[in-house]
Amino acid sequence: MMRKENSDFKTSFLSEAGSFMQNKDYFAYAELDDVACWVAVKGLDSDQEINSAELAVKGILEKFMEKPSMSRRAIKKYLKNAQAIMQAQSLRVRLKASIVMVVSDYSKMIVAVAGNSRLYHFRNGTLTYKSTDQSLAQEIVNSRDRSLDISQHEERSNLLNYLGKPNDFTPFISKKMKLIDGDVLVLSTAGFWEDVSEIEMADALEETKDPEQYTDLLEEVLLSRQRKVVNNYTIAAIFVNKVYQETNKKKMKYIKMIAAALVVTLVVGGSTIFYQAKQAKKMAELTIEMKDHEKSGNLYFQDGNYDKALLEYSEGRNAAKKLKDPIHRNLLAKKLRITDLIINGDKSAEAGKFTEALEQYEKAKKEGKLIKNFGKEVTEQRIANMDTIVQIAETVKDGDFQFDAEDYNGALGNYQKARKKSLAISFTGEPQIKTKIEETEAKIAELKKAQKELQAEGLEKNGDQSYARLDYEKAIESYTLAQEIYQETELIAKVLGLERKIMNANDKLNPTPQAATSDPSFEAALPMETGPASGEPSDAEVMKEGK
Repeated sequence: MMRKENSDFKTSFLSEAGSFMQNKDYFAYAELDDVACWVAVKGLDSDQEINSAELAVKGILEKFMEKPSMSRRAIKKYLKNAQAIMQAQSLRVRLKASIVMVVSDYSKMIVAVAGNSRLYHFRNGTLTYKSTDQSLAQEIVNSRDRSLDISQHEERSNLLNYLGKPNDFTPFISKKMKLIDGDVLVLSTAGFWEDVSEIEMADALEETKDPEQYTDLLEEVLLSRQRKVVNNYTIAAIFVNKVYQETNKKKMKYIKMIAAALVVTLVVGGSTIFYQAKQAKKMAELTIEMKDHEKSGNLYFQDGNYDKALLEYSEGRNAAKKLKDPIHRNLLAKKLRITDLIINGDKSAEAGKFTEALEQYEKAKKEGKLIKNFGKEVTEQRIANMDTIVQIAETVKDGDFQFDAEDYNGALGNYQKARKKSLAISFTGEPQIKTKIEETEAKIAELKKAQKELQAEGLEKNGDQSYARLDYEKAIESYTLAQEIYQETELIAKVLGLERKIMNANDKLNPTPQAATSDPSFEAALPMETGPASGEPSDAEVMKEGK
């Protein structure tokens, strides 16, 4: 049964010269009964007579039509044939081209790349696979910084491999990748992908239902950039509306083959069967583990606990790697990346690096679009709050200046104002502001205590002076007020010292008879008796008169 008749693949493409007189790009495809091939090429040389891109495409499809196959070995031969033609035709100048090709049996596909022409594979509106460029920019990204945007990198056109390379021509040829109903494939040359992001490609899918509308809309997005110079560009879209399904007869053939393999295994020994069963159990456990980690990560992400979400997504991705599940591995890797960008953005915002923070949030939002707007609300809220965060930082800065100048009340007012705004937008830097408030309040309390101690010391000194003037009542009053302040400031030794002074003053104010005769200080405090009162005669005088 012919595969093509029992599947539905729709193709539409555009290939334009842009601002130039000659279009050095070329696209063509062939859909045979059991296998199909799509090829997009960008010519890189300056030859005005030979179109190297057209030469390469025809060289590949010629060999493909002679011996159609989906094997990696056959695809390599198609590319080698194009390479040989390019080298043979390099008479005036060296012919060079960047190529991407897709070969499919209408249920799976293989992708081949030489240079920086690309394939994008979308599933359910989400980018699930993107071919890797063979460029210096891609190598820099792979080895140093995966966050770099290749589309704007100055080395994006510095190709390490391409059709027409003098020696060591080593194209990338992928393994077989499964296709499902509803998949969309986009082949493009650099003139397109340098100006249209994969997010915009995914967004355009939501507004179109067939490949013609889709390529037209993508072209509109490209031209809306209004560049002074528009390079040659090629866009080809393949809508996989229905993939070929194996017939029951075919399935039975595979089942018999598997059964035969098991019989052979049983002859060899039962230990291998046990091993296979054990492996199956392990794979099932890994699948559950992967899904559990993703679920936990999603919950932590929703709660704003991004550090724990990061850990869960990382564990989930590791499980997906062990399972050799590229879809979940890529999905979890993207969630991991977006969560990390949000964390880094928050750290930058807390450190006052607002431009860096905004860049991190924008990247997180952009990359989230590729997986059904993951983290959209979080990133949009942070971007919207950036003005408020700047205000918070300025207010905290003013508070810090006042704190250093020992204007603690002023600093406290600014810190409290900043914290109120932080709480309103759930700013991650709020705990640090709270700590500043606590430190400032401690300073204010310390100063108040010191002021009260000075006040108490002054009252105690007044009490001592009153005591020296024999004004015991006034002394007790001053001592009592000072004692209350010392109690409030928890200076127990001072409290006890004043208690003794108050007792002494009370004894002076209300002396007992015994204390009056025995206490020299009490006697000293009494008025001196110089003679009898009211002119009464003394005992000596009375005795004298009696004589």
